[in-house]
Amino acid sequence: MGVALSRAVQWDSSGADKLENTPLNKAMLSEILLFTEEFGARHPQEAKLVFREPLQWKTSLEASDFKTEYDISGESVMSQESDKEGRPLLHLTPPDITVYTFHHLSNLLQLSEDKKMKEVQACLAANRDPLKKILGSCSAAVLLEEWEEDELGAEKELEMKLLNNLKELDTKLLNIAVGQITREGRLSPAAVDGEVDQLKSFCGTGESRVLKSVRYTSDYVFSNGCRSPPWRQMDGEICSLIIETCDTEPTLFITCSTTGVFLHEGLIGDVDENSYKTKSNVYQDLVTLLKNKSPHFAQTIIEQAIQEVPSEKFQHMETVDEQETGQTLRSYDRREKNVPEKARQQHVQDKPGARMKKFEPSLKWKNLGLTSSYDKVEVKKAGRSGESKNTLAHGSKSPASDSKKRANFSETSLQGCRSSQKIKTPGGADDFIESSSEGEEDEEQPDRRAETTTDLPNEYWQIQKLVKYLKGANQTATVIVLCSLRDFNLVQETCQLAIRDVGGLEVLINLLDTDEIRCKIGSLKILKEVCCNSQIRRAIVDLGGLQTMVSILDSSDKELKCLAAETIANVAKFRRARRMVRQHGGIKRLVELLNCVPDGASVGAEQERDMEVARCGALALWSCSKSTRNKEAIRRAGGIPLLARLLRSPQKNMLIPAVGTLQECASERSYRIAIQTEGMIKDLVKNLSSDNQELQMHCASAIFKCAEDKQTRDLVRQYNGLKPLVMLLNEAENKQLLAATTGAIWKCSISMENVAKFQEYKALETLVGLLKDQPEEVLVNVVGALGECAQIPENLVTIRKCGGIQPLINLLIGTNQALLVNVTRAVGACATHPENMTIIDGLDAVRLLWSLLKNPNPEVQASAAWAICPCIENAKDAGEMVRSFVGGLELIVKLLKSPNKDVLASVCAAIAKIAKDVENLAVITDHGVVPMLASLTNTMDDKLRRYLAEAIARCCTWGSNCVSFGDAGVVAPLVRYLRSKDPLVHQATARALFQLSKDPRNCITMHEHGVVKPLVDMIGSTDEVLQEAAASCVANIRHLALVYDKARYR
Repeated sequence: MGVALSRAVQWDSSGADKLENTPLNKAMLSEILLFTEEFGARHPQEAKLVFREPLQWKTSLEASDFKTEYDISGESVMSQESDKEGRPLLHLTPPDITVYTFHHLSNLLQLSEDKKMKEVQACLAANRDPLKKILGSCSAAVLLEEWEEDELGAEKELEMKLLNNLKELDTKLLNIAVGQITREGRLSPAAVDGEVDQLKSFCGTGESRVLKSVRYTSDYVFSNGCRSPPWRQMDGEICSLIIETCDTEPTLFITCSTTGVFLHEGLIGDVDENSYKTKSNVYQDLVTLLKNKSPHFAQTIIEQAIQEVPSEKFQHMETVDEQETGQTLRSYDRREKNVPEKARQQHVQDKPGARMKKFEPSLKWKNLGLTSSYDKVEVKKAGRSGESKNTLAHGSKSPASDSKKRANFSETSLQGCRSSQKIKTPGGADDFIESSSEGEEDEEQPDRRAETTTDLPNEYWQIQKLVKYLKGANQTATVIVLCSLRDFNLVQETCQLAIRDVGGLEVLINLLDTDEIRCKIGSLKILKEVCCNSQIRRAIVDLGGLQTMVSILDSSDKELKCLAAETIANVAKFRRARRMVRQHGGIKRLVELLNCVPDGASVGAEQERDMEVARCGALALWSCSKSTRNKEAIRRAGGIPLLARLLRSPQKNMLIPAVGTLQECASERSYRIAIQTEGMIKDLVKNLSSDNQELQMHCASAIFKCAEDKQTRDLVRQYNGLKPLVMLLNEAENKQLLAATTGAIWKCSISMENVAKFQEYKALETLVGLLKDQPEEVLVNVVGALGECAQIPENLVTIRKCGGIQPLINLLIGTNQALLVNVTRAVGACATHPENMTIIDGLDAVRLLWSLLKNPNPEVQASAAWAICPCIENAKDAGEMVRSFVGGLELIVKLLKSPNKDVLASVCAAIAKIAKDVENLAVITDHGVVPMLASLTNTMDDKLRRYLAEAIARCCTWGSNCVSFGDAGVVAPLVRYLRSKDPLVHQATARALFQLSKDPRNCITMHEHGVVKPLVDMIGSTDEVLQEAAASCVANIRHLALVYDKARYR
């Protein structure tokens, strides 16, 4: 009811919500009537599901037509059932009727008797988008998203079932439309071009001429033969013409479309879309229109005995294949054949009486039902040896490749008329959530290949011939043809697409369902090679090849299982493929393959085959493990112990897929814990010393992800894994290995015990050397490691002596958010050393840090604010330096409005440092720092409490801020801070309370909220700062009490 009603149903052209009385509409209304009338009996649960919005229309039914199931009051009728808000599910107030469920729609039609068709027609006319009302806007996308997140309750499941039922109806309606259109003819671009050429021959000068001129409004021809802009092609338009006749109304503005030709408003004056509105009847062809509109043309045609354009010259109407109908002219953003320019232009054969071929839809679009009848072009290749003509039916061309030709249509103008479709797989849409580690292959992109302007190589045509033999060959010939196909370089794109274009993929996939082992093996060997092409991968999935390969994993033939697993590994490079593997039970079967590996060191021929099966299974799991749900499926299937077992294998080709799978899965905490408990850290560390760089890379990457946990960091150190990591830093040419290694060092350096080891191995000097001329993924890890190592004062000197400060500051102008977070942290750590701060100040790094406070990323803002604190603390003239930043103080005060608690804490810490300078304190006071700080005091976050109290303590020293804080109500919340278990919060709070106690009214408020007892307890603390602040605050309160007593007794 979605696509069919918007595309296939024929509405009245007058603009009224009324259906035309056509055979197509009658057929579709009959189908909708049958569906609705039987829905209540066939789907009783879904029929009682309440619509999101009611269906409302003007009915011809009256109260007397209803029976006992309804409450009848005069002319009004209400159902006995109601929704959650108490509204009746059916309510009739003639002539208006409101219905909320299919149950009552079904009952209503049964009560209508001979008025059924009229009711259905009225309902659809009043509700042009019933699906939106039944399930809500974007219903399908919302339901799929909720299904992905495992949030479907009973009601959501019913909605999904109802949606599927409505989709089935939509498919039936579209099939009806296709059948109707198939029996009709449609005007084609080739037919229009031929007729225009014929009419141009009638133009000339003198009395005998038939027409003055015939010309197109646009000289640009799209790849589908149309000249109309894409947004009008969507409505079926082919081109627009201006024909000057010899009559009193000489100029005719004509539009040619797939349904016929007609006059439009014209292009005089300001041209807009209204200029193309229809102003005449629709005629079969141009000649018929001209005979009706130009008497001179009609008379001259008769006098000169000129017949209408002969059928031998061109065909006006093409019979549309059933698989090509029902589509609009959208070839400008679909696909163009990858053939020479000359061949692509030969749309019509030159021989008289030649019959135009029917174009076969592309395999992929044919499978998905998305073909367009104008997307296909005929290709003739006249070979030297007299080869027969071939039709190249598949290929693609990016719309962007025509950008130089499209002078009149910009890219932005096309975006409004493009539509994207997400195809729902047969297995359902239970998971579109995939791992963040997935690469660019994950998104399903349309087929796009650059157009070639040269002849295709001989291999292309040879392969196509072989595939044609394969389609009709017997068992022995099939094996021979498969072997012959393997002689070609199947890694070459031309060979891959030759197989696809001639329909070879369907044949190869069909061979997988046979009982002949040799045919299956030959087919899988070819599929394994060709599926390195992304277009082939998607075609295999569309044709159902993955399901067959998964079932082959149960075969007893080990070679067959190996090939199936390897092919799955190559195909499962994008989300939909990985999802289908899981949905068809592939994960469990692949995990079972891992159990083939023997325990012994020495292996025989049979055991080697078992190990090869395990290796291929691990390869497939590696590809599938990029999906978050597949990771969980592998764990549930018992894959972790088997992978741990493979890690102890001496075979490198076995280790690489096993470690690759583990490092992909290590992003999940359950896997990190399992890697620890299964003792795999020792094996990972051992393989860091391997001579295979790919294996080293995957081991380092696994450690990188697992070292988030302290226990893993300690295990890496205990198994002597830190030194191999430092040694791998010398492999600077292998950037992937370097990124994994520096990542592992970064995470391991979170533990200070590991930092001491890195000092011993001289890792800092090497890391500083990697701050230049490295990719961002390496720099993020290097700077992160330096930031962790800089927590030890000795390393600050090492970083400075190695010249590491300036490269760090140079990175502050980058845009990579993760890199900026790590760089600001490292610079802030370096600024804690006075000599380092001198260099930082000289390089104007504080200004760069301050500018990062404007970054929209809160992590960058917080990290920059934390880095500013030691810079202000250790700068020689910090107050003047801060004032030199135009708008800097106002900016940092405004950040107190941030919703991020880490940003608030860091900004409060920075304000506490800034407020040490009296002039700066006066400026931020004018910017409203007092009420902003006061608004934050009700927080429960101890980190924010600590730095907020410090900022309040510093700000109290200026003017009447102390009184203003009291008036803003900060005293009572600060007293509650003393109940915190964090001693640093106690210290900062005591200092703030001491400053606030200098105002008598604040002392009274403190006393009322019971501040004395906790402060007295803190006087006995071992923290001298806390002792002094608590004692001073109590002294101020006591002094006020003494003054009060003295005044009272006088």
